[in-house]
Amino acid sequence: MSVISEAQVHHGHINHPHQQQAVPLWLVAFTILLPTSFTMLATSATNVAMPHIAGFFGSTLDEANWVITSYMIANAVLIPLTGWLERLMGRVMFLKVFLSIFTLGSIICAAAPTLNTLVIGRVIQGIGGGPMMPISQAILIAAFPFEKRGNAMALFAFAVMVFSILGPTFGGFIVDNSAWQWIYLINIPVGIFSIVLVHCNVREIQNREIPKKVDFIGLSALVLWLLTMQIVLDKGQQYNWFDTAWVCWLAGISFFSFIFFIVWELECKNAIVNLRVFKDKNFFIGTILGSSVNMIIYVTILLLPQFLQSLMGYTAMLSGMSLAPRVISCIIMLCFIGKMVEKIDNRILVCTGFIFLALSTFMYANLNLQISFSYVILPNVLMGVGVILVFIPISALCLGTLPKSELSNGAGLHSLCKCVVTAFVVSMSSTLVARLSQVHQTYLVGNLSNFNPNYQMRLSHMAGNFMSSLPSVSAIHKAGKFYYNQLIEQARLMSYVDAFELFALIAICLVPLGLFLNVDFQKKEKAKKRN
Repeated sequence: MSVISEAQVHHGHINHPHQQQAVPLWLVAFTILLPTSFTMLATSATNVAMPHIAGFFGSTLDEANWVITSYMIANAVLIPLTGWLERLMGRVMFLKVFLSIFTLGSIICAAAPTLNTLVIGRVIQGIGGGPMMPISQAILIAAFPFEKRGNAMALFAFAVMVFSILGPTFGGFIVDNSAWQWIYLINIPVGIFSIVLVHCNVREIQNREIPKKVDFIGLSALVLWLLTMQIVLDKGQQYNWFDTAWVCWLAGISFFSFIFFIVWELECKNAIVNLRVFKDKNFFIGTILGSSVNMIIYVTILLLPQFLQSLMGYTAMLSGMSLAPRVISCIIMLCFIGKMVEKIDNRILVCTGFIFLALSTFMYANLNLQISFSYVILPNVLMGVGVILVFIPISALCLGTLPKSELSNGAGLHSLCKCVVTAFVVSMSSTLVARLSQVHQTYLVGNLSNFNPNYQMRLSHMAGNFMSSLPSVSAIHKAGKFYYNQLIEQARLMSYVDAFELFALIAICLVPLGLFLNVDFQKKEKAKKRN
């Protein structure tokens, strides 16, 4: 099977199969999904390497977090510009330029002599990697015939979801067995090879509408909104949020920049993004559901390894390996999801997927400090099944009712919403764990009272154990500290449990929303195929 030119495609309908180009579909898919996979891998693999990066440059973990923040800001700014830049530069040149930028950023990151240089490299990486996810989704939907879109989205999910989930495992293996620089070095040959593949296999858009003016005001509002928002999210917990004046100012600037950006883009004739695509019901609901899936995936990717490393004493590699069952179940599901999308009502798949997500997240809420490594296997397997059951139908339904001319724009906006929601919720989840831990600590500390006979008995017994090597006063102090440390661990454990229960509840509440998606266009296409 080969690629069908976009000049032969009108508003989601494919013309006759004899009008085909010479490049096979699988080769086009490989060409665009290879760099997409490695941009996702580099993003999530960096997270587990942060303590090693901070130690290498002699910085604090808060300072090193700018390595992640800088990438997310640059990434988020470029994502909604995908459609506009593609029309301006042409698809082939667009891909070559941004793959070159991503490769350059990887070189700078790998060779960075200082933390500031690494942050600059990550900004360049974010600029190059930002458009890869939306452009890949748009190209796949445009290139694959309607009856093969399930397979197309399965390939897209493999590149985006599987490699995102695989990132912590890959990053943990690298930092435990080699230098963290290899996280970025591996992207260099992949980037060069991808540029060659794009030159040989990707076809230019025919009769594209080239933007005549640049919407500098809209672009400035977008950059200001995302920049200030990310700084607030990244530094809010450290500076106690709105107790600090500059956080309040930045939050206000971010909010008003966001409102101005929306109003301006709706009224501007040469807008960089077309926000009116949200009038499409499938795109609107699909974006909510897609953002929610991302939210649950990344919250669990963040909180589970964090729990295992901070409370269970796991290494970076072991905590990353805890997510491996999710990768395996994702890959197995990808083998069947194409046929399931064709045979089963996609709304049922979406609702079932959210039930799996809710069940697996609720199982995380039963964590305790005595669990074995095998305990996290089943919830991770269920999570992988739920992710694919939701992600594949949503990817097709969300953009399936948009005109071909709006595919790149819609994919960019869809990815932007997922990026913003993910950044917001990941930041809030860290704050949630910290604040809930303080709440539980306040309640639990009442048990460590001199008027609690059970505590006094245990304290005396523990102090007696220490008296063999310490004076009595020191032994009592050490026993008290021992039980206080246990209290802190229990309080933090309860905060993780509360966070997982909250996100399980959110997943359950989203189940009915999938029923409001429109699948009529799929039924028409299937009927047309039978005729």
